[in-house]
Amino acid sequence: MSFARVYGAQPALPKAHIVSIETDISRGLHAFSIVGLPDKAVEEARDRLSAAIKHSGFTSPKSTNKKIIVSLAPASLKKEGSAFDLPAALSYLAAAEDIEFDPEKKLFAGELSLDGALRPIRGVLSMALAARDQGFTEMYVPKENASEAALVGGITVFGAGSLLEIVNHLRAQEQVLKDDEEGFDRLGAFVKEPIEVAAPTYEILLEHIRGQTHAKRGIEIAAAGGHNIALSGPPGTGKTMLARALASLMPALSEEEVIEVTSIHSYAGVLETQVVTHPPFRAPHHTASYASLIGGGTIPKPGEVTLAHRGLLFLDEFPEFNRDVINALRQPMEDRVVSVTRVRGQALFPASFTLVAALNPCPCGYWGTTRCTCNPAAADKYRRKISGPIADRIDMWITVGEIPPASLLGKNSDSPGETTAARDRIGKAREVQRARFSRTRNTLLNSGMKAKDIEDLAQLSDAAGNTLTKAASTLRLSPRGFHRTIKLARTIADLDASQDIEERHMLEALQYRQRDI
Repeated sequence: MSFARVYGAQPALPKAHIVSIETDISRGLHAFSIVGLPDKAVEEARDRLSAAIKHSGFTSPKSTNKKIIVSLAPASLKKEGSAFDLPAALSYLAAAEDIEFDPEKKLFAGELSLDGALRPIRGVLSMALAARDQGFTEMYVPKENASEAALVGGITVFGAGSLLEIVNHLRAQEQVLKDDEEGFDRLGAFVKEPIEVAAPTYEILLEHIRGQTHAKRGIEIAAAGGHNIALSGPPGTGKTMLARALASLMPALSEEEVIEVTSIHSYAGVLETQVVTHPPFRAPHHTASYASLIGGGTIPKPGEVTLAHRGLLFLDEFPEFNRDVINALRQPMEDRVVSVTRVRGQALFPASFTLVAALNPCPCGYWGTTRCTCNPAAADKYRRKISGPIADRIDMWITVGEIPPASLLGKNSDSPGETTAARDRIGKAREVQRARFSRTRNTLLNSGMKAKDIEDLAQLSDAAGNTLTKAASTLRLSPRGFHRTIKLARTIADLDASQDIEERHMLEALQYRQRDI
């Protein structure tokens, strides 16, 4: 046999692309080439493959006087990374008739070291999702990635430490099929285990923050409904602490969300633990570039807005970000996806996050007081960095005022169980939302409701409707602002365990819509 086909995958979001690795060996002057739009890492696989195959006890491709072509199909798809090492090696061994196995319904992925050992790779979870959905029954990956791949379920996952271990396993499978005496070790399958949600530790909790009752109420509402929130006030009043306390209020992810978020972090190569069970908290510096925040690159890669999917995106010193970067948040804040298009590729990344912005009222931070050193022109320029379209997409504007020094002394005994109580209220409110949207599946939280859903899912009492109509004229609310106020009031009503939106809920929602800078 001089031809063989084995299957691998190119990591992508939300699912990987299945790639066919075909090897042809023919007579002629020695040549070893990899075709199919490979990047530098894939091209360099020739040297890794040769050494790994030799150290696994087989004849190296570079030792043969034959022409070897490894093709990665489809050729129009850009291939990048080292995940094709393992399937390419198996494809060569099969074409060279060094091993015999049935490659159908089997997917292979892994990087090879020079001695034939397997190294972990990124994006395994997206590969497992694609393999399961396209009818593959077995998946072979480095043992460090096996538990991650097994999260998907519906596909048998084998983890190996070397190329030779996989070769021996495939040989053992063939012997069983041929009723021969089994003489090779087989790999053990990784079984999908229940996802364990360990209680995370947070440095900042609500009870660590003195005063700021109004701001604490605001972040509780934001956590319950996934609403974008801006915290404005002088330096040192606790804006950053409130943002980090908001992270402690977020409920754990559901199993479906765990797989979705873990897949994103695995693909981006930032997966710190085996599985992400709690909403991510991303806090890029205000010098972050457009590509790092939104996503981009020659070949599109996810940015911070995607890494914050199902979690929080905290932008401290919000007006200090580049104006173009701030305005680029428009699409993901509205559509909850980000579309990145480049000459060499395009991608649509998920970006359903809750924005938490912290900002000062002016460059020095003390606008409106005798301590302010800013002239009106500088202060106005500073505020105008946050454009109207961005401000309109922020549901809540919270003023974080200065705290009397006397209240900072001694123990904070006002509310020792404040975080626990808030988590309970938020959990109940989210259960109500989950039941509400179980049929539509358009969203998981009130903040994601579409305009067409508001009439059916956000019932206003007559008094609440009249109050909103009058306030919309006074505050000059845009249609978007009008609908966002209803969504916010719906969350406040859920926290109040009220089926309808009453006037008190609407009044509270309206006070958060007033931008103070």
